[in-house]
Amino acid sequence: MTGRLVLLRHGQSYGNVERRLDTRPPGAELTPLGRDQARAFARRAGRPSLLAHSVAIRASQTAGVIGGELRMSAVEVAGVHEVQVGGLENRKDDDAVAEFNEVYRRWHHGDLDVPLPGGETGNDVLDRYVPVLTDLRLRYLDDHDWTGDIVVVSHGAAIRLAAAVLAGVDAGFALDNHIDNAESVVLAPITDGRWSCVRWGTLTPPFYPETEATPVADAVHSSTDPMG
Repeated sequence: MTGRLVLLRHGQSYGNVERRLDTRPPGAELTPLGRDQARAFARRAGRPSLLAHSVAIRASQTAGVIGGELRMSAVEVAGVHEVQVGGLENRKDDDAVAEFNEVYRRWHHGDLDVPLPGGETGNDVLDRYVPVLTDLRLRYLDDHDWTGDIVVVSHGAAIRLAAAVLAGVDAGFALDNHIDNAESVVLAPITDGRWSCVRWGTLTPPFYPETEATPVADAVHSSTDPMG
């Protein structure tokens, strides 16, 4: 098992620029900067053995740019789209961002049955997201003849939740450390179906939460993209 799973957040979208809770597919398109970010990822990442993306436009466009640079095709996979925020969709006011972040914080601390208003619970997200990663592992990464990485272009909040649960990453760390556009969480398959997180954005293990961090308040009182 020499390949890794690279969960890549899409490039910057117009929804990100507007700090908007843009989660329902197809969603917003990439900005010119988002396309540049995808090109930069392709230049530094090497050639993966498989390139996949969610159903959202910003993910398919990111994969399209990467595939164009690397001269390879990309495939769409269901189930790895962003956390669905329901009644908070397309809002960007402080109250909406705070409500999303508070529910998301509770998920990371184990309250996975708490729903977003009219949206998903944490278990809903994991129930559609994790089987896709498990299938990719069983079909490719668990094959000892498979040697390349699998890149899945997905979405920040969903990536952080799934990766933290699968690899046992500290909840405080996962909440403190957003994933920037065109950055990734890299998981390596280890024994007994488990995963090891070998990189989180620009950081490598051990992963420790920031002291005295207030991720919910920080997300509200800054220009931080809430879905990172």
